[in-house]
Amino acid sequence: MSRNIVGRRFDLSDSIRAHISESIDGLDKYNLNIISTNTIISGDNKSKEGVSLEIVIKLKDKNTIVITQKDKDVYAAADTAISRAQKALRRHADKVKDHKIMSFKDLGVEAEAVLDLNSDEEVELVPMDLELHKPLDFDEAIDALKAEKKRQFIVFNDHDGLMRVMYKRADGKFGLY
Repeated sequence: MSRNIVGRRFDLSDSIRAHISESIDGLDKYNLNIISTNTIISGDNKSKEGVSLEIVIKLKDKNTIVITQKDKDVYAAADTAISRAQKALRRHADKVKDHKIMSFKDLGVEAEAVLDLNSDEEVELVPMDLELHKPLDFDEAIDALKAEKKRQFIVFNDHDGLMRVMYKRADGKFGLY
């Protein structure tokens, strides 16, 4: 992790740098792969005694956390900003940890249990009205996508009987798989 501590209109002493650096080292315990931290300490022009401390934490996967803290004492501002950063990182770590993508590998034994159908049980088929779900051709798919505001893609049959997917692109054109 790269670490940058800068003072604007504020003289940084070695003890302040060491205090902030040690505090930032404690942020690694959340295992979020912190790429870099930038700490900017600014002396406020309006209230000659106060300081503003800003911590920018860049995480992998394009996530950035920005903490801004104002106080009269640099150490108090740093401690408050670090505790707020810890809280934000903890919430982000919990969100990442709780987001589970289920796949067939994750299901394990339960996925195999579905395959075990007893031949004694009667399988019930539910007929559907095909007029309600008529396959679309190419022109109907384009017209349907132009009319739809929410739907981004549509599945239709092409001339060879293959299922194709048409989708809206960001530039307003249509793509075809």
